[in-house]
Amino acid sequence: MYRLDVYPEAQEQIDALPPEAVPGLAEVFRVLELAPWNGDSQHDKNPTAEVRKWKFGPHAAGQVIYLILDHQREVHIVMVQWWG
Repeated sequence: MYRLDVYPEAQEQIDALPPEAVPGLAEVFRVLELAPWNGDSQHDKNPTAEVRKWKFGPHAAGQVIYLILDHQREVHIVMVQWWG
């Protein structure tokens, strides 16, 4: 299991999410604790990159950008975006 570390900037973005985004984000966080590598690479030319993204919410209107530190079993939540 991976430990999630939410950066302060990302927490501010989470706090500003609309109510309809929250259940989808919670589901992403549950998955990231177990299988963070299932997200898409942030860099198309480097599919094994540690910086990854995961879309969430209605119509995939949100995105989490995160960094995997595999040796430490940590996932660092760097950014949360919402376009809904």
